[in-house]
Amino acid sequence: MTITDKLLYTKREAAQLLSISLRSLDYLIVSQQLATRRIGRRVLVHRDSVEQFARTDHVSIHTAGTTGT
Repeated sequence: MTITDKLLYTKREAAQLLSISLRSLDYLIVSQQLATRRIGRRVLVHRDSVEQFARTDHVSIHTAGTTGT
């Protein structure tokens, strides 16, 4: 089974697939841009969610803390 055959990815695998840092992936999860499943302590990311995110355009991953002044 290769990484692309999985239904759920670890956060590290999802970050690698999206070519982003774990920190950026955490921002996406907190902002609910990626669907996750919690199994015990593990947070797993849905394959469909990763694919959908990769297909869309994004201006900025992390915009929290910016002001509109």
